[in-house]
Parts: sequence; structure tokens; C-alpha cells
Amino acid sequence: MGMAEYKGKVKTIQDTPFGYTLSVIGGKWKMVIMYLLAENQPVRFNDLKRQIGSITYKMLSAQLKELEADGLVRRKEYPQVPPKVEYSLTDKAETLLPVLEQLCEWGVKNQP
Repeated sequence: MGMAEYKGKVKTIQDTPFGYTLSVIGGKWKMVIMYLLAENQPVRFNDLKRQIGSITYKMLSAQLKELEADGLVRRKEYPQVPPKVEYSLTDKAETLLPVLEQLCEWGVKNQP
């Protein structure tokens, strides 16, 4: 179902598949996290923090929890000292990678 089928019928954007998609991957950090996981998975928390740079630990933790709750990120915890946790993309998230790739291609064509 595309955007054309909703023309004139949308009361709120949240009622559309587009709105749902934005609620899952929207925001400043979620697509960045998914991009980095796609490039390097599995990735440990501190490695993600280092690669992103300007994100706080609290924000990274919150974003990863939201992505995990939405079924896009898998969290694997190892029972050892010190604790070791790795993050990777789920199969559901893998279906979004072509969309992220198209965004990258758009950036290549339109970046000054």
C-alpha cells in the first residue's frame, strides 16, 4: 500500500504505514545506530558509543532499548565479569536496509 491510497483519507500521520515506520526508525539516532550495526555487527555498547561520538550513554541506552522493543535490535548478554553485551540487527531490521541504502544513494546524488 503506497502513499497514493491514503490521499485525502489521513486524519493523523500516525494512522498510516508511513507514520508507523517513522515511529520505529525516526529520531536523531536510530538510523545511525542501525547503519553502524549493519556495517559491523555484532557490536558492543562502548564500540557503538565510540563510533557515534556525540551521543550520551543514557541516550544510546534508551535508543537501543527502543529498537530492541520494536524488534529491530537483538541484545546478547554474556554471563561473565566484566559484563559483555553485543548488539546486532534482527531479520526484521534487515528488511529496512534497502531503505537505508536508498537514503545513502540520495545523499550521494544531492550532497553539495
